[in-house]
Amino acid sequence: MTRALVTGSTGGLGANLVAALNRRGVEVVGLRRKTSLDDAVKGLDLTFMTGDVLDVDSLRRAAEGVDWVFHLAAIADDWNFPAELVYRVNVDGAKNMMQAALEAGVKRFVLTSSAGALVPPSPGMTLDDETKTFGMNPRQWAYGHSKHLAEQTMQDYVFRGLDAVAVLPSAVMGPGDLKFISGELIVRAVKREVFPLPEGGLNFIDMRDAAEGHIAAVEKGRPGERYILSGHNMTHTEALQIISQVLGIPVRRIKLPRWGLPPAAGLVMGLRRMRVKLPIEHARVLLSGSYLYYDNSKAVRELGLTIRPFEDTVRDTYRWYYEHGYFARRGIPTSRLPVV
Repeated sequence: MTRALVTGSTGGLGANLVAALNRRGVEVVGLRRKTSLDDAVKGLDLTFMTGDVLDVDSLRRAAEGVDWVFHLAAIADDWNFPAELVYRVNVDGAKNMMQAALEAGVKRFVLTSSAGALVPPSPGMTLDDETKTFGMNPRQWAYGHSKHLAEQTMQDYVFRGLDAVAVLPSAVMGPGDLKFISGELIVRAVKREVFPLPEGGLNFIDMRDAAEGHIAAVEKGRPGERYILSGHNMTHTEALQIISQVLGIPVRRIKLPRWGLPPAAGLVMGLRRMRVKLPIEHARVLLSGSYLYYDNSKAVRELGLTIRPFEDTVRDTYRWYYEHGYFARRGIPTSRLPVV
Protein backbone atom coordinates (compact mmCIF):
# COMPACT_ATOMS: atom_id res chain seq x y z
CA MET A 1 0.00 0.00 0.00
CA THR A 2 1.22 3.48 -0.86
CA ARG A 3 1.90 5.68 2.17
CA ALA A 4 1.64 9.46 1.93
CA LEU A 5 2.60 12.23 4.31
CA VAL A 6 0.47 15.38 4.16
CA THR A 7 1.75 18.43 6.00
CA GLY A 8 -0.93 21.01 6.68
CA SER A 9 -3.38 18.10 6.79
CA THR A 10 -5.89 19.90 9.04
CA GLY A 11 -6.30 22.90 6.73
CA GLY A 12 -9.05 23.12 4.13
CA LEU A 13 -6.95 22.07 1.14
CA GLY A 14 -5.08 19.50 3.22
CA ALA A 15 -8.30 17.91 4.44
CA ASN A 16 -9.66 17.66 0.91
CA LEU A 17 -6.39 16.06 -0.18
CA VAL A 18 -6.63 13.51 2.66
CA ALA A 19 -10.19 12.69 1.55
CA ALA A 20 -9.06 12.20 -2.04
CA LEU A 21 -6.21 9.93 -0.92
CA ASN A 22 -8.68 7.95 1.22
CA ARG A 23 -10.80 7.31 -1.85
CA ARG A 24 -7.75 5.80 -3.55
CA GLY A 25 -6.85 3.55 -0.64
CA VAL A 26 -3.63 5.41 0.14
CA GLU A 27 -2.45 5.25 3.76
CA VAL A 28 -2.19 8.80 5.07
CA VAL A 29 0.04 10.28 7.74
CA GLY A 30 -1.05 13.79 8.70
CA LEU A 31 1.41 16.21 10.24
CA ARG A 32 -0.26 18.58 12.66
CA ARG A 33 0.67 21.00 15.39
CA LYS A 34 -0.74 20.57 18.90
CA THR A 35 -2.95 23.63 18.40
CA SER A 36 -4.41 22.62 15.02
CA LEU A 37 -8.19 22.38 14.71
CA ASP A 38 -9.44 19.09 13.29
CA ASP A 39 -12.92 20.13 12.13
CA ALA A 40 -12.06 19.65 8.46
CA VAL A 41 -10.66 16.11 8.86
CA LYS A 42 -13.26 14.59 11.18
CA GLY A 43 -14.37 11.25 9.84
CA LEU A 44 -11.33 10.85 7.56
CA ASP A 45 -8.86 7.98 7.77
CA LEU A 46 -5.38 9.23 8.73
CA THR A 47 -2.75 8.77 11.37
CA PHE A 48 -1.71 12.00 13.03
CA MET A 49 1.84 12.83 13.92
CA THR A 50 2.50 15.93 15.97
CA GLY A 51 5.24 18.11 14.58
CA ASP A 52 6.21 21.45 13.13
CA VAL A 53 7.89 22.42 9.88
CA LEU A 54 10.48 24.37 11.89
CA ASP A 55 11.33 21.24 13.90
CA VAL A 56 13.52 19.15 11.59
CA ASP A 57 13.57 16.13 13.88
CA SER A 58 9.77 15.91 13.87
CA LEU A 59 9.82 16.00 10.06
CA ARG A 60 12.38 13.21 9.90
CA ARG A 61 10.16 11.04 12.08
CA ALA A 62 7.10 11.83 9.96
CA ALA A 63 8.90 11.00 6.69
CA GLU A 64 10.01 7.53 7.77
CA GLY A 65 8.56 4.81 5.54
CA VAL A 66 6.70 7.31 3.34
CA ASP A 67 6.36 6.98 -0.45
CA TRP A 68 4.85 10.41 -1.21
CA VAL A 69 5.11 13.75 0.54
CA PHE A 70 2.60 16.53 -0.05
CA HIS A 71 3.94 19.69 1.55
CA LEU A 72 0.98 22.02 2.07
CA ALA A 73 1.88 23.50 5.46
CA ALA A 74 2.35 27.26 5.13
CA ILE A 75 1.09 30.60 6.32
CA ALA A 76 -1.54 31.65 3.79
CA ASP A 77 -3.37 34.22 5.92
CA ASP A 78 -0.24 36.37 5.99
CA TRP A 79 -2.13 39.44 7.21
CA ASN A 80 -2.26 37.76 10.63
CA PHE A 81 1.51 37.28 10.96
CA PRO A 82 4.75 39.28 10.70
CA ALA A 83 6.70 38.91 7.46
CA GLU A 84 9.64 37.31 9.27
CA LEU A 85 7.48 34.39 10.39
CA VAL A 86 5.94 34.04 6.93
CA TYR A 87 9.41 33.53 5.47
CA ARG A 88 10.49 31.14 8.22
CA VAL A 89 7.45 28.89 7.80
CA ASN A 90 7.00 29.10 4.04
CA VAL A 91 10.65 28.97 2.98
CA ASP A 92 12.68 27.44 5.82
CA GLY A 93 9.84 25.06 6.63
CA ALA A 94 9.68 23.86 3.02
CA LYS A 95 13.45 23.39 2.96
CA ASN A 96 13.31 21.38 6.18
CA MET A 97 10.63 19.09 4.75
CA MET A 98 12.57 18.59 1.51
CA GLN A 99 15.70 17.70 3.45
CA ALA A 100 13.79 15.18 5.55
CA ALA A 101 12.20 13.70 2.42
CA LEU A 102 15.56 13.42 0.66
CA GLU A 103 17.09 11.68 3.66
CA ALA A 104 14.12 9.31 3.91
CA GLY A 105 14.32 8.40 0.22
CA VAL A 106 10.70 9.25 -0.60
CA LYS A 107 9.63 8.43 -4.15
CA ARG A 108 7.82 11.71 -4.89
CA PHE A 109 7.52 15.15 -3.34
CA VAL A 110 4.82 17.70 -4.20
CA LEU A 111 5.36 21.28 -3.11
CA THR A 112 2.26 23.42 -2.78
CA SER A 113 3.33 26.82 -4.05
CA SER A 114 0.84 29.48 -5.11
CA ALA A 115 -0.26 31.50 -8.11
CA GLY A 116 0.91 34.38 -5.91
CA ALA A 117 4.44 33.39 -6.95
CA LEU A 118 3.58 34.70 -10.44
CA VAL A 119 2.71 38.30 -9.56
CA PRO A 120 2.53 41.00 -10.71
CA PRO A 121 -0.05 40.01 -13.32
CA SER A 122 0.33 40.85 -16.98
CA PRO A 123 -1.50 43.98 -18.15
CA GLY A 124 -5.20 43.70 -18.92
CA MET A 125 -6.86 40.30 -18.92
CA THR A 126 -3.88 38.35 -20.27
CA LEU A 127 -3.57 34.85 -18.85
CA ASP A 128 -0.34 34.17 -16.98
CA ASP A 129 1.27 30.74 -17.24
CA GLU A 130 4.11 28.76 -15.67
CA THR A 131 6.79 30.82 -17.46
CA LYS A 132 5.96 33.83 -15.26
CA THR A 133 8.07 34.50 -12.17
CA PHE A 134 7.71 36.74 -9.13
CA GLY A 135 8.42 40.35 -10.08
CA MET A 136 7.20 42.52 -7.22
CA ASN A 137 9.33 44.24 -4.64
CA PRO A 138 9.66 41.53 -1.94
CA ARG A 139 8.77 44.10 0.70
CA GLN A 140 5.40 44.57 -0.95
CA TRP A 141 4.24 40.98 -0.52
CA ALA A 142 6.07 38.53 1.72
CA TYR A 143 3.65 35.69 0.97
CA GLY A 144 4.08 35.69 -2.81
CA HIS A 145 7.83 36.17 -2.49
CA SER A 146 8.09 33.35 0.06
CA LYS A 147 6.39 30.94 -2.33
CA HIS A 148 8.77 32.01 -5.10
CA LEU A 149 11.74 31.29 -2.82
CA ALA A 150 10.28 27.92 -1.82
CA GLU A 151 10.11 26.95 -5.49
CA GLN A 152 13.73 27.99 -5.97
CA THR A 153 14.66 25.81 -3.02
CA MET A 154 12.79 22.93 -4.62
CA GLN A 155 14.90 23.29 -7.76
CA ASP A 156 18.03 23.01 -5.63
CA TYR A 157 16.73 19.78 -4.13
CA VAL A 158 15.75 18.38 -7.53
CA PHE A 159 19.40 18.90 -8.54
CA ARG A 160 20.39 16.99 -5.40
CA GLY A 161 18.19 14.04 -6.37
CA LEU A 162 14.75 14.74 -4.88
CA ASP A 163 11.96 13.78 -7.29
CA ALA A 164 9.84 16.88 -6.75
CA VAL A 165 7.17 18.89 -8.56
CA ALA A 166 5.41 22.15 -7.67
CA VAL A 167 1.72 22.97 -7.96
CA LEU A 168 0.46 26.54 -7.89
CA PRO A 169 -3.19 26.85 -6.83
CA SER A 170 -5.03 30.10 -7.50
CA ALA A 171 -7.56 31.42 -4.95
CA VAL A 172 -9.00 28.31 -3.29
CA MET A 173 -12.53 27.98 -1.96
CA GLY A 174 -14.43 24.95 -0.78
CA PRO A 175 -15.72 22.86 2.11
CA GLY A 176 -13.25 22.90 4.99
CA ASP A 177 -11.92 26.43 4.43
CA LEU A 178 -11.30 26.97 8.15
CA LYS A 179 -9.22 30.10 7.70
CA PHE A 180 -11.81 31.82 5.48
CA ILE A 181 -9.23 32.65 2.82
CA SER A 182 -11.78 32.95 -0.01
CA GLY A 183 -14.70 31.76 2.07
CA GLU A 184 -14.70 35.19 3.69
CA LEU A 185 -16.58 36.39 0.60
CA ILE A 186 -19.47 34.09 1.52
CA VAL A 187 -19.46 35.20 5.16
CA ARG A 188 -19.47 38.87 4.21
CA ALA A 189 -22.29 38.28 1.73
CA VAL A 190 -24.38 36.53 4.39
CA LYS A 191 -23.73 39.46 6.75
CA ARG A 192 -25.05 41.77 3.99
CA GLU A 193 -21.82 43.75 3.96
CA VAL A 194 -20.97 46.11 1.14
CA PHE A 195 -18.00 45.08 -1.01
CA PRO A 196 -15.75 48.08 -1.83
CA LEU A 197 -13.89 46.82 -4.89
CA PRO A 198 -12.21 48.33 -7.96
CA GLU A 199 -12.42 46.98 -11.48
CA GLY A 200 -10.41 43.78 -11.54
CA GLY A 201 -10.72 40.04 -11.34
CA LEU A 202 -9.53 36.84 -9.76
CA ASN A 203 -9.23 33.15 -10.50
CA PHE A 204 -10.93 30.64 -8.20
CA ILE A 205 -10.46 26.89 -7.93
CA ASP A 206 -12.44 24.49 -5.77
CA MET A 207 -10.33 22.93 -3.01
CA ARG A 208 -11.53 19.50 -4.09
CA ASP A 209 -10.32 20.06 -7.66
CA ALA A 210 -7.01 21.42 -6.37
CA ALA A 211 -6.65 18.31 -4.19
CA GLU A 212 -7.17 16.07 -7.21
CA GLY A 213 -4.56 18.17 -9.01
CA HIS A 214 -2.08 17.41 -6.25
CA ILE A 215 -2.58 13.67 -6.67
CA ALA A 216 -2.33 13.96 -10.45
CA ALA A 217 0.96 15.83 -9.95
CA VAL A 218 2.40 13.06 -7.79
CA GLU A 219 1.31 10.46 -10.35
CA LYS A 220 1.95 12.25 -13.65
CA GLY A 221 3.94 15.43 -13.07
CA ARG A 222 7.43 15.76 -14.51
CA PRO A 223 10.26 16.24 -11.99
CA GLY A 224 11.22 19.88 -11.51
CA GLU A 225 8.11 21.18 -13.31
CA ARG A 226 5.50 23.58 -11.99
CA TYR A 227 1.77 23.37 -12.72
CA ILE A 228 -0.83 26.08 -12.23
CA LEU A 229 -3.97 24.68 -10.60
CA SER A 230 -6.52 27.31 -11.53
CA GLY A 231 -10.20 27.28 -12.34
CA HIS A 232 -12.45 30.18 -13.27
CA ASN A 233 -11.19 33.59 -14.35
CA MET A 234 -13.87 36.07 -13.25
CA THR A 235 -14.21 39.75 -12.65
CA HIS A 236 -15.08 40.77 -9.10
CA THR A 237 -18.57 41.62 -10.33
CA GLU A 238 -19.07 38.20 -11.93
CA ALA A 239 -17.92 36.37 -8.79
CA LEU A 240 -20.21 38.40 -6.54
CA GLN A 241 -23.14 37.90 -8.90
CA ILE A 242 -22.73 34.13 -8.70
CA ILE A 243 -22.48 34.25 -4.89
CA SER A 244 -25.64 36.37 -4.84
CA GLN A 245 -27.52 33.95 -7.12
CA VAL A 246 -26.48 30.83 -5.20
CA LEU A 247 -27.31 32.27 -1.78
CA GLY A 248 -30.44 34.02 -3.00
CA ILE A 249 -29.52 37.30 -1.33
CA PRO A 250 -28.51 40.68 -2.77
CA VAL A 251 -24.79 41.45 -2.76
CA ARG A 252 -23.83 45.09 -2.98
CA ARG A 253 -20.60 46.45 -4.36
CA ILE A 254 -19.18 49.96 -4.28
CA LYS A 255 -16.83 50.65 -7.18
CA LEU A 256 -13.50 51.99 -5.98
CA PRO A 257 -11.33 54.12 -8.28
CA ARG A 258 -8.07 52.45 -9.16
CA TRP A 259 -6.11 55.55 -8.27
CA GLY A 260 -7.26 55.14 -4.66
CA LEU A 261 -5.59 51.74 -4.22
CA PRO A 262 -1.98 52.89 -3.56
CA PRO A 263 -2.95 55.28 -0.73
CA ALA A 264 -5.33 52.65 0.69
CA ALA A 265 -2.53 50.08 0.59
CA GLY A 266 -0.20 52.56 2.26
CA LEU A 267 -2.73 53.08 5.02
CA VAL A 268 -3.02 49.32 5.55
CA MET A 269 0.76 49.00 5.69
CA GLY A 270 1.02 51.80 8.22
CA LEU A 271 -1.65 50.33 10.46
CA ARG A 272 -0.03 46.90 10.32
CA ARG A 273 3.28 48.41 11.39
CA MET A 274 1.43 49.85 14.36
CA ARG A 275 0.35 46.27 15.19
CA VAL A 276 -3.27 46.96 14.23
CA LYS A 277 -4.91 43.69 13.15
CA LEU A 278 -6.66 43.88 9.79
CA PRO A 279 -8.37 41.14 7.72
CA ILE A 280 -6.26 42.02 4.68
CA GLU A 281 -2.69 42.69 3.60
CA HIS A 282 -1.55 45.77 1.66
CA ALA A 283 -0.33 43.78 -1.36
CA ARG A 284 -3.80 42.32 -1.84
CA VAL A 285 -5.23 45.84 -1.78
CA LEU A 286 -2.90 46.82 -4.63
CA LEU A 287 -3.56 43.62 -6.56
CA SER A 288 -7.34 43.92 -6.23
CA GLY A 289 -7.31 46.36 -9.14
CA SER A 290 -5.62 43.84 -11.43
CA TYR A 291 -6.91 40.82 -13.29
CA LEU A 292 -5.24 37.83 -11.62
CA TYR A 293 -6.08 35.48 -14.46
CA TYR A 294 -4.24 32.23 -15.12
CA ASP A 295 -3.84 29.65 -17.85
CA ASN A 296 -4.34 26.11 -16.55
CA SER A 297 -3.85 24.39 -19.92
CA LYS A 298 -0.56 22.75 -18.89
CA ALA A 299 -2.22 21.11 -15.87
CA VAL A 300 -5.22 20.11 -17.99
CA ARG A 301 -2.99 18.65 -20.68
CA GLU A 302 -0.38 16.87 -18.55
CA LEU A 303 -2.26 16.14 -15.33
CA GLY A 304 -5.85 15.83 -16.53
CA LEU A 305 -7.03 18.64 -14.24
CA THR A 306 -10.82 19.08 -14.22
CA ILE A 307 -12.80 22.01 -12.85
CA ARG A 308 -16.34 22.04 -11.40
CA PRO A 309 -18.72 25.01 -11.75
CA PHE A 310 -18.07 27.92 -9.38
CA GLU A 311 -21.74 27.76 -8.39
CA ASP A 312 -21.17 24.29 -6.91
CA THR A 313 -18.16 25.53 -4.97
CA VAL A 314 -20.10 28.42 -3.43
CA ARG A 315 -23.07 26.23 -2.53
CA ASP A 316 -21.01 23.46 -0.95
CA THR A 317 -18.79 25.87 0.96
CA TYR A 318 -21.83 27.66 2.37
CA ARG A 319 -23.42 24.38 3.45
CA TRP A 320 -20.19 23.24 5.12
CA TYR A 321 -20.02 26.46 7.16
CA TYR A 322 -23.71 26.10 8.03
CA GLU A 323 -23.48 22.45 9.09
CA HIS A 324 -20.37 23.03 11.21
CA GLY A 325 -21.70 26.10 12.99
CA TYR A 326 -19.19 28.55 11.57
CA PHE A 327 -21.74 31.27 10.91
CA ALA A 328 -22.75 31.22 14.59
CA ARG A 329 -19.07 31.51 15.52
CA ARG A 330 -18.90 34.63 13.38
CA GLY A 331 -21.86 36.12 15.22
CA ILE A 332 -24.46 35.58 12.49
CA PRO A 333 -27.86 34.49 13.88
CA THR A 334 -29.53 31.51 12.27
CA SER A 335 -32.54 33.67 11.38
CA ARG A 336 -30.39 35.62 8.93
CA LEU A 337 -29.06 32.57 7.11
CA PRO A 338 -30.52 31.76 3.70
CA VAL A 339 -31.74 28.25 2.88
CA VAL A 340 -29.46 26.91 0.16
